[in-house]
Amino acid sequence: MQPLVAIVILNWNGKKHLEQFLPSVTATTYANAQVVVADNASTDDSIAFLAQRYPDIRVIRLDKNYGFAKGYNEALKQVKADYYVLLNSDVEVEASWLEPVIGMMQSDREIGACQPKIRMYADKSSFEYAGACGGWLDSLGYPFARGRVFDYCEKDQGQYDDVAPIFWASGAALVVRAGLYHELGGLDEFFFAHQEEIDFCWRMQLAGYKVMACPASVVYHVGGGTLPKGNEWKVFLNFRNNLIMLAKNLPLYQSLYKIPIRFFLDAISAWKSLFEGQAIYFKAILEAHVGFIGWVLIRHKQSVFPVSRKGKVNGWYSGSVVWQHFVKGKKHFSEIVHEKK
Repeated sequence: MQPLVAIVILNWNGKKHLEQFLPSVTATTYANAQVVVADNASTDDSIAFLAQRYPDIRVIRLDKNYGFAKGYNEALKQVKADYYVLLNSDVEVEASWLEPVIGMMQSDREIGACQPKIRMYADKSSFEYAGACGGWLDSLGYPFARGRVFDYCEKDQGQYDDVAPIFWASGAALVVRAGLYHELGGLDEFFFAHQEEIDFCWRMQLAGYKVMACPASVVYHVGGGTLPKGNEWKVFLNFRNNLIMLAKNLPLYQSLYKIPIRFFLDAISAWKSLFEGQAIYFKAILEAHVGFIGWVLIRHKQSVFPVSRKGKVNGWYSGSVVWQHFVKGKKHFSEIVHEKK
């Protein structure tokens, strides 16, 4: 019998996305799959819509908006399955998207998590920002992906169609072994949202498991559906959470010199934004640094740390993607990674 797969969609005031994208999810051809909507205390009529249009879909109603990380942790405590799929509400899936991913994970017990190829919903020939064809991380903690470097997304011409180990799988469509999810402590709830999936995959690799890209599976992501790009809260979370992630997962001797470098580079970005008239961006980075210091001094006990540090880490670029992209002008993942590994 096929493993049971729970496709869990976290929703917050996303009726329009549910209306638009649930039809493709419910048309999934994988036989032993169930769709679950976990609702983060929406104030729109999402619940009424689901009850009327999709009465057979299980709805988990959370008592408040817990954000992405705790929202999933709370919901998944109530879901029994062999595999979880953390799927954004603004994702359209191809009908046979699950079969290759589950087949790959069933064939290798060391694979802890996997992501499909993610293309833009608005331009289905291009990779999408949130994961593209599998996430990487550079030596200073800057995330990029096979098919996406900073804001530049490549056209998908099959250049990353190889099955490959990666550093992180996108939270927009993250397939993970259910037991392992709980064993590792789930997503770090202190993050609230943004980069929690990178932190989770880092902890997973340190525990001895692989994270993989499965290009035979394809989904299409709108992106920015909950927090639009440039939002002050989003900028704050991205910068603060990235620093916390480095402090948690890097060896101590590396974090002691890499985090100060990151503070310096973040400051350059902040001042550049201020001079360009983007005071909100400047303020958000300053608040992120203060928030990180507060986490180090007081609030680190609220985070989830690695259960082990013995595993090999894949998808790690030992150079600087900032230098390669902004100074040397390289836009494509293959130009950067193949130059120095």
